[in-house]
Amino acid sequence: MVTQLADLWEQSPLAFFCALLACLYFLYLAVMLSLIDIRTHTLPNRYVLPAYGFAGTLLVASVLLAGNPGHLVPVVGGALALGALYWVLWAVYPAGMGFGDVKLAGVLGLYLGFLGWQHVLIGAAAGFVAGGLWGLTLILSRRGTVKSRIPFGPSMIGGAMATMVFFPV
Repeated sequence: MVTQLADLWEQSPLAFFCALLACLYFLYLAVMLSLIDIRTHTLPNRYVLPAYGFAGTLLVASVLLAGNPGHLVPVVGGALALGALYWVLWAVYPAGMGFGDVKLAGVLGLYLGFLGWQHVLIGAAAGFVAGGLWGLTLILSRRGTVKSRIPFGPSMIGGAMATMVFFPV
């Protein structure tokens, strides 16, 4: 994401500021939703649903202001693809995932798609890896069992964030 922001600064300072504001909003959203999900096992609509409009507007504006209208496809497509993937997982086994995770997936897809299709794929996989590692840690530390419910939102967010930070564009 850092290299993408640097490139945007060169293309259009206004596009840079839109993307930077979207990133700051993502950090806020990540902290709020992770804390809430860890405590309550829910991802409230009052945080997730407005993120589509706010983040979507900022990221789309950044793409357009940078003069890259063709890059709208992975932004919107990332949201649709990740949302659809999580919806299928939820539909197949609703007890394994909450619908808040499905709604959050679309928001994360916007951000990952802003970086490109490969980031959507890596970010989706990273969320499952993070969730598996969290579950394994709980089991090994004897704080949970194989049947323990764990909040998946923080894993999704952590996987997306790690992808945004550690995988260059």
